[in-house]
Amino acid sequence: MESGNQVREKMSRAKPRRANLPPVQENINKLEKVINDGNSYGAQQMYKSISARYVSAQRYAEALDLLHSGACLQLKHREVTCGSELAVMFVDALVKGKIPCDPEILDRIRKIYKLFPQIPVPSNFAVEDDVQELTEALGAAKTRLHGCSSFLKAAIKWSAEFGADKNGDPQLHTMLAEYIYSESPEMDMAKVSYHFVRGNNLKKFATTLVNFMSKCYPGEDDIAIAGAILMYLSMGNLQDASSLMEELKKQVQAQELEFPVSDLIQFINLLLLTLEKETLPLFNALRVKYKPSIDREPAFNELVCDIAEKFYGVQRRNPFQDMFGDMLKMM
Repeated sequence: MESGNQVREKMSRAKPRRANLPPVQENINKLEKVINDGNSYGAQQMYKSISARYVSAQRYAEALDLLHSGACLQLKHREVTCGSELAVMFVDALVKGKIPCDPEILDRIRKIYKLFPQIPVPSNFAVEDDVQELTEALGAAKTRLHGCSSFLKAAIKWSAEFGADKNGDPQLHTMLAEYIYSESPEMDMAKVSYHFVRGNNLKKFATTLVNFMSKCYPGEDDIAIAGAILMYLSMGNLQDASSLMEELKKQVQAQELEFPVSDLIQFINLLLLTLEKETLPLFNALRVKYKPSIDREPAFNELVCDIAEKFYGVQRRNPFQDMFGDMLKMM
């Protein structure tokens, strides 16, 4: 049978040892010196182990201070892999501490985000000797994109759980959309648009689309515009869909560019007018007439189905129910 002293000793070991950790500023200063002396890897291991002790002791504010300082310092020294790892750990500490999403925390996240390098990926190389340089540049861009995306996706998930917006904080979505567009070696406007439509900067969204129009392949410009509008509409957001189209036309005119002319764009313009009038028969007629244009992008059919459900309450047809109905007809 254990003595009273043995039981108390076990309980003492089980409790977070809050008193055994020094003030966090001491560790921040010490690790800053390690990084400035050129030992980023050694500092990284210490950031991880020391912050884990603060988290274990439920001293979340100090863990956050340490991880934020570490992420910023590593990124300032262009140690993107180390910086992004600490940035993700910063968000993980927010989750473990159940820290609410508020302007102060969002500012700290933005500060980390701003330190991720933004380096345009070179597109034109004149000689074969530059192939290796291009390969290295593309590899570095993918590393930056993966690190920043992992950080911001984690932050969006945290903000959805501990903030007011179930889709995640709009500021964070805008940051991620901007970074994907500026850093992705293989441009995917669907990903960019996905986050912009959940963001809070419609004008920046329009500017990004206009920029894409100026350098994309023929036939990609109208798909990008249509995808952006349909994404807004699939969320039931007619106001921003219409505003985006107006802003696009205004910016294109101001830059003396040509706005895409196609059946797909015609469909989008008519769709916006139809949804304002809330006429289901006309909506269905548009779907039939412009089916070849909608079919240019596989995702568009899904978005149009979402729009029908949002604006007209049209339920999606279950293919298994259709199959069962056909079988009954044959009996």
